[in-house]
Amino acid sequence: MSTYVYGITSSSLPTLPDGTEGVGEPAMPVRVIKEGDLAAVVSDAPEGLRPKRRDLLAHQNVLAEAGAGGPVLPMRFGSVSTDDAAVAGVLAERADHFKERLDALAGKVEYNVKATHDEEAVLHRVMSENPEVRALTEANRSAGGGNYDDKLRLGEMVVAAVKNREVEDAAEIQRALEPAAASVSVGPESTGWLANLSFLVARDSAETFIEAVEEVRKAHPHLDLRVHGPLPPYSFVEPGPSQPAEASK
Repeated sequence: MSTYVYGITSSSLPTLPDGTEGVGEPAMPVRVIKEGDLAAVVSDAPEGLRPKRRDLLAHQNVLAEAGAGGPVLPMRFGSVSTDDAAVAGVLAERADHFKERLDALAGKVEYNVKATHDEEAVLHRVMSENPEVRALTEANRSAGGGNYDDKLRLGEMVVAAVKNREVEDAAEIQRALEPAAASVSVGPESTGWLANLSFLVARDSAETFIEAVEEVRKAHPHLDLRVHGPLPPYSFVEPGPSQPAEASK
């Protein structure tokens, strides 16, 4: 049977609590594979695994248990290797890299910050910042709404101004929060978010980071900020120079 990998940690850390259960239905017992100074937290990989809520939570819970005694490099949900021997081989092959990352992530967690615009508030801001948009809006209003071309031109100007504001706001969020974090990772662009940023934050500085987020909220009422964390530092694991264990999602 193939091996499901939750994360990588130091072989010197305390063992997991007895009876720790992972993904699958019935839940697979979790075990530890040790190789030199490293260890992988694993279980048998159930067939047909899909990202259901129960299994996602089980994956998170195993990482929380493993991380209670020290740093852990979290694997993404669905990370599967051929067997235990293949996992041990990866630990041996990339030992230096994994040790460096464990040292770098010691005592740190991830906070993900996503941002959108409050539509009405950002339109008010665009109007106040852009005299040309404001002038054309007033001209159209005085002309009973304006003709088709005027309406089209105004719409295009507003869309362009909002897009520029999105770019500027994303950069401003990153500038404002970076000083409260050890590192930042820019996430992939996705529909609906003007910013998708992950911050690596020392556990004992988490309160300072959250306070910085609140300051951004107060200074930019046209922004809707959503913060998720503390999370395992998925965005800062940095896979080694060769391909990681086979993964499926």
